Amino acid sequence: MRILFAAGGTGGHINPALAVAGEIRERYPDAEILFVGTKDKMEAKLVPAAGFDFATIDISGFYRQLTIENIKRDIATVFKLLRSSGQAKKILNDFKPDVAVGFGGYVSGPVIRMAAKLGIPTAIHEQNAYPGVTNKALAKKVDRVMLTVGDAEKYLDPKNPVTVTGLPVRGELLRADRDISRAELGVKDDQLLVLSMGGSLGAEAINKAMVNIISRHADNKKLYFLHSMGQYGLWVPDKLRENGVDPDKTDNVEVREYISDMDRCMAAADLVISRSGASSLSEIEAMGKAAVLIPSPNVAENHQYHNAMALVNHDAAVLIEEKDLTEEKAEEVFRSLVASPDRLRQLGENAKKIAITDAKTKIADIVLSLVK
Repeated sequence: MRILFAAGGTGGHINPALAVAGEIRERYPDAEILFVGTKDKMEAKLVPAAGFDFATIDISGFYRQLTIENIKRDIATVFKLLRSSGQAKKILNDFKPDVAVGFGGYVSGPVIRMAAKLGIPTAIHEQNAYPGVTNKALAKKVDRVMLTVGDAEKYLDPKNPVTVTGLPVRGELLRADRDISRAELGVKDDQLLVLSMGGSLGAEAINKAMVNIISRHADNKKLYFLHSMGQYGLWVPDKLRENGVDPDKTDNVEVREYISDMDRCMAAADLVISRSGASSLSEIEAMGKAAVLIPSPNVAENHQYHNAMALVNHDAAVLIEEKDLTEEKAEEVFRSLVASPDRLRQLGENAKKIAITDAKTKIADIVLSLVK
């Protein structure tokens, strides 16, 4: 059995594909699995590190902001697109997969399109509530379309009926214990843990909002703040000190650049303040956490807003759009939630109700069903 995965660009595309590939390998240790990506993005490190074979094509995305430099880059992208079909065809002819699966990123387009053209069974998985341009086009050609949330279906014109599978969540998150996690973090039983984060790079809007909130509430020892400032938020500790809160000396305030133990931190949290990438939301749902979602406006098709609304429409999260994120608004929402344990509990329960915790199994079943 030979299975090809096309995924690249971000962890949101690559990690779910790796999870499914791992599931298939567990069931069929002799299965040959090949990932296709680009040589200069995250997949070039993540895929080999996970123990899977890796092939590359040369492709990139278009820049939307019109500048002289971006126009030059876009012209180069056009030529890459023209060459990518031939590169994809060679990989497919050499590997001869029984099925080809696209998990998003620029690389999925030419690879899955060529696989369908060659008569190879094909499938795609769309992580977001608002599908990207590539998957909108591929949905018309592939044999199976899988979605994280059903809201995405209304934006597609698929060749075949879609299946809502959810998005794989790492097993360590599902196994994490709240009480053990809180004890390991040093959080007291009577403290409300606020976990806030803006991704590995950091989100300036969330960093600013949390600096203000932490500065106002750090003296409330019933609250415990755990904030991830990201690579571009290294100014946060100094700003807190300017405001009279030294995170190195305040026992209920912890500021990190990056959260490497998300299973522990998410399990321990009572309230999560976050962007609304698909992976983060799947983790929030699986763990049944109350959340304030602040979607990034700087993403394709504003898909993080649509992701957030998939929870808001089930009363499973509170939304603040970044354009509305003033100090006053953030404070108002924060105060109302921490003052209402029942509201936090209800949001978490509603999030848990819409969680799909067996997504990895569902997707693997569909992929394997396409193998002739």
